[in-house]
Amino acid sequence: MAINRVVYTRGMPTQRALAKADRRTALLDAAARLFAESGFERVTLEEIGGAAGISGPAVYRHFAGKQAVLAAILIDASEGLLAGGRRVVDEVTDAGAALRELVAFHVDFAVDNAAVIRVQDRDLGSLADPDRRRVRTLQRTYVELWVAVLARLDPDAGVAGLRARAHAGFGLMNSTPHTASVSRDLLARMALAALSA
Repeated sequence: MAINRVVYTRGMPTQRALAKADRRTALLDAAARLFAESGFERVTLEEIGGAAGISGPAVYRHFAGKQAVLAAILIDASEGLLAGGRRVVDEVTDAGAALRELVAFHVDFAVDNAAVIRVQDRDLGSLADPDRRRVRTLQRTYVELWVAVLARLDPDAGVAGLRARAHAGFGLMNSTPHTASVSRDLLARMALAALSA
């Protein structure tokens, strides 16, 4: 889910940095799962720590509080999507191939992170204003990446229509919390159909 930020010493991560990054990832994974199941308001830091195999107070070594955990989940996911989307667009010059690669990338994220999608849908409003603005800015930038690729495929379409197509595609791809039995391939084909409409 998250992109770990690891401390490096002379180009190599220290054991301590790796262990800390692993604990952070475990905490975020546990929190996303618990928030998805019960909602942000109903989950305690002690429950998050316990689910990650550490004591509740030890969570404070990684996060200032539950609000910071929620922010990390949603900001890390948004940053990861944007970085991955940019990588696809930078590496794949053909617009049709770029769209297929973007869809495959996003479907993989959606299938592997259904809990994060559910947290985004239900608990984005629980973020502090600066964090919510940051998530929204990252998401808008990600959408515009898709719009630019769609515009290369359909240069006569208006930006508003292309943006609506992108959101329709996201709606399908992000349906994974509700459509667990749908295969990645079917989800990708459905999203491509919506994006190409």
